[in-house]
Amino acid sequence: MTILSLKDVSKSYGALRVTDGVSFDVPQGQALGIIGPNGAGKSTLFNLITGNVPADAGTITLMGRDVTRLTPMQRCLMGVGRSFQIPQPFGNLTVFENLLVAATHGTGASEREVSRRCAVILERTELIDRANQPAGSLSLLGRKRLELARAMATDPKLLLLDEIAGGLTEGECQALVATIRAIHAEGVTIIWIEHVLHALNAVVERLLVLDFGQVIGMGDPATVMASKEVREIYLGIEV
Repeated sequence: MTILSLKDVSKSYGALRVTDGVSFDVPQGQALGIIGPNGAGKSTLFNLITGNVPADAGTITLMGRDVTRLTPMQRCLMGVGRSFQIPQPFGNLTVFENLLVAATHGTGASEREVSRRCAVILERTELIDRANQPAGSLSLLGRKRLELARAMATDPKLLLLDEIAGGLTEGECQALVATIRAIHAEGVTIIWIEHVLHALNAVVERLLVLDFGQVIGMGDPATVMASKEVREIYLGIEV
């Protein structure tokens, strides 16, 4: 089953085309990594998938349904969950309360219905010991884990991760990758934008490369990274 399909999706800001005829499919249960130089259109692509930015052209299909004109909330309720590159939790709320907000608004269920689920997610993301701690007092790794936990609290069928490993130490990165791998092993479909390539390659089965809003490579991570064009554009080296 294909959980997400993009067909000739484009987005421009004035004369600048940031997404140019992008097409790809994501099968259910797969982890897809997305890489590309700064300004390649990666974050815009996520915004198009979530509905935060409307597409100028093309079609976005989620689980067989055309969602191109649906709102972000409608897509969230259908099962699209997302983390953001810069975590911005409700700092004065506890970690558990942050999850309750995400779960109630992201699923439409009551607090009583989602409380047990939120506790399970705190266990899975190794935040259970900090459940009653103000979110604003967390370390960077803690905030990254909370960002992942809040996305998971919406009960996503498709989880979008935006540079969630950025800024972490090597040990912190490995710990977070282990958590993401465990979530993926449970069958959650993941699309992950990341500059930390060894973290990405530890999880994803397929890699997509963007440059100037266009897909320039897609396939097995090792094969894609060995491509002359990808190495020249992404790594900035002449091959």
